[in-house]
Order: sequence, then C-alpha cells, then structure tokens
Amino acid sequence: MRIVHTRSELREALAEPRRDGKRIGLVPTMGYFHDGHLSLMRGARQECDVVVVSLFVNPTQFGPGEDLASYPRDEDRDAELAALEGVDLLWTPDADEMYPEGFATTVEVADSLTGVLEGDPDHRGPSHFRGVTTVVAKLFNAVQPDVAYFGRKDAQQALVIERMTRDLDFPVEIAVLPTVREEDGLALSSRNAYLTAEQRERATAISRALRAAEQAARAGETSTEALVEAARTELRNAGIEPEYVEARAAEDLSPIAELNGRPVLLAVAARVGRARLIDNVVITPNTEA
Repeated sequence: MRIVHTRSELREALAEPRRDGKRIGLVPTMGYFHDGHLSLMRGARQECDVVVVSLFVNPTQFGPGEDLASYPRDEDRDAELAALEGVDLLWTPDADEMYPEGFATTVEVADSLTGVLEGDPDHRGPSHFRGVTTVVAKLFNAVQPDVAYFGRKDAQQALVIERMTRDLDFPVEIAVLPTVREEDGLALSSRNAYLTAEQRERATAISRALRAAEQAARAGETSTEALVEAARTELRNAGIEPEYVEARAAEDLSPIAELNGRPVLLAVAARVGRARLIDNVVITPNTEA
C-alpha cells in the first residue's frame, strides 16, 4: 500500500491504472477505522481493480462546540488496518491541502434533504451538510473514482451524496453498504471510543429502540407516530433523551404519517455521555430492515 498526502501525488499514482481502464473505488473516511470502515474497503476490494481510501477529518462538517479537536485519530493504526484489507492507496491530505488560503466555494443540496434530521437548525444545522457535500465533491474531483462506498448508518448522508452526484453529473456510482453492528446491536462508530463501560451498555438501547419500532410494524401498526413512540419508550427506559426520533420516507426524507407501501426510514440521534450517536432502520412494506 502506498500512502500519499497531496493531490499531485494522488494523481500521479492513479495515472497509469486510469490509462489502463482499471476500475477505481474510493472509500471516503475520517479515520479511526472500525469494522464498518473495513467492510467498505472489503466491498471495494471485491469490486474494483484499485482501492483508494481517503483519511481526512473534515473541519467544515463540525459545528461550534462539536468534537473536532477531540475526534479520535490514529493514522499509524489506520494505515496498518487498510494495508491488511488490500487497499492500494491511502490518501491523507491535511486541511491546507483541501482548503488552501482563499478557498471560497461550497456545494449545497437543497433543504428538502439537508434541512431535516441532522441538518435541522435545532440539531447539527445546515452547515454540517454543506461541509459534507463540499468535501465529497472535492474527493470525487481529486480521485475520479468509478464507484464510491458509504455506510447505511448515516442514511441521510448517503441520500444527500446520491442527490449531489446525480445533480452535478459526477460519473460516480454510489454504493451504500449495510450498517455493521456489535453482537449486542450497537452500530459501530468512531465515537464509540468516548463511551465508558456503563455508557456503552446504555447505548445499546438505541438499536433496541429501532427493533421495537420494527416489531410494532410487524405486529400490524401502521401509524409512524406510534412507531416513533415505541422507539422513544425504549430509549426512555434506558434513561436516554434523544435529540430526535423521526420517521421519514426513505427515498426522499419527506414527512410520512402512515406505512402505506413506501419504505420508511426511522432515524435516531442521541447523546450518551460525550458521544453523539446516530442509527436508523428502514422499515419496508414487509418490515425487513
């Protein structure tokens, strides 16, 4: 595996495989790899001739008071793990490389997708997704991948990136792979490193809350308000006050009141100790996640 830091090094490394028509896969990350990241690398390795992993803790998607400074980092460990997964190129730009002096451009997807859930002004706010879409656009331009891999744990982010890719005619296939979980259901996240043992146990209520909503749907409940309440009850029992629990149409995040044959995304964000955790489930007409 080769580690590169600049766009010029990256483009030089990719020039020959691109000339040879090789299929290039990109896994964008902020590092501190866990099995969720590694599953994306494995997916890319299975489908692509060349696998590029970007590692950049993007400051523009963190809001005031968020954990940019304390976000877990271990580049040496990440490099070892990526090499073990057969990654060809690990690209680790710094902030000056990504946002040079005078940088003045952003990429923004409309509020219908970015102004709800994570992008709601009462939650992380619209600047979060401006940061995400801007940096992903820059990653796409630099790497020029054939396919880019994202996890379903952040379902809203995946939808936003799919829309940006379509609207701006990026010739990139977006692959969204399943959420990877611990045996007790906790979705893997770099921020899980913040949890104490007691908080880690309490955080499992988030996945139980999603299962409670699924079970209610499977039992015949069609009101999304009732599904949300089933999830909230499970969180309340664990002493967790969620930032949000919402049901939205899975394809476009529009409001949805009833299970009427359309897939429904039930999304949760909650703070447990220092860790702000997100998770979701898609409840389909046959209630499979």
